[in-house]
Amino acid sequence: MRIAILGATSQIAKDLLVAFAKQDNHELVLFARRPEIVMPWLASVGLSGRYAVKDFAAFSIDEHFDALLNFVGVGDPAQAAAMGASIFDVTLKYDQLALNYLEHDPLCRYIFLSSGAAYGSSFDAPVDENTKATVAINNLQPQDWYAVAKLHAECRHRSLAHLPIIDIRVFNYFSHTQDMSARFLITDIVRAILDKTVLKTSADYIVRDFIHPSDFYNLVIALLTAPTTSAVVDCYSKAPIDKPALLTAMQENFGLRYEIIETSAGVNATGSKPHYYSLNTKADNFGYQPNFTSLEALLLEVNELLQQTNKIS
Repeated sequence: MRIAILGATSQIAKDLLVAFAKQDNHELVLFARRPEIVMPWLASVGLSGRYAVKDFAAFSIDEHFDALLNFVGVGDPAQAAAMGASIFDVTLKYDQLALNYLEHDPLCRYIFLSSGAAYGSSFDAPVDENTKATVAINNLQPQDWYAVAKLHAECRHRSLAHLPIIDIRVFNYFSHTQDMSARFLITDIVRAILDKTVLKTSADYIVRDFIHPSDFYNLVIALLTAPTTSAVVDCYSKAPIDKPALLTAMQENFGLRYEIIETSAGVNATGSKPHYYSLNTKADNFGYQPNFTSLEALLLEVNELLQQTNKIS
């Protein structure tokens, strides 16, 4: 299969590329807004010369692809906040690039990286197949823009039901390769472990479901090999984890020191999400079965990060 990766600088795309390189022989062509940073990264992971790297200006409907995977976007709350309303333009521009290609070649599969945020900003309970997206249409706030941009793209895709487009809603993803300066609870935890500082965090009860990079790869492969269709699937692991269990596990396994305080200094760029995960297991219909729970995924990846950090130091 010949696959175009749109947004090859994305960390989740990079992890996927490493998995592709280890486990199959698909021909990948990497497109990026900053291709000059993709080449040295490929060299750093031993993949120099393995894949063609191109600027988006070189993307053409005349080049044959069996599938397009669109990772263009942001994965950091602080980046989402900094982008502001421009996230609408960025999302639309590169989504339209892919849709134009599909109109030319309607047999080409298109996988779009969406987000659980597309459901809206209220996660008082986990979502499921019956959950409706909620948008405060008369009181939109900057933290809503990311979610609405994803929802808009998904609506556009469902309106093109004749095309094989699948949206993957990512809720929580963690890899030892990602930017640990990003403002998530898990990255705040990792920084405290690395720096041997005390994590100060709120008493707010939250539940998260972290998908392991290998499970994300398995999900993508399942979607690429299943019969073509127009659909959307939510990411999920074998089991989510709540904040008390997460803090305890990080303390017991990695020596995390933490203190519960009245307020948190976290970045809230996409809204408050007490139960930010999904019970919608529709991906099972495509043959996806996760191998790891959230806790197992985190222990594996944090341990790998610490081992690599110790080797460097």
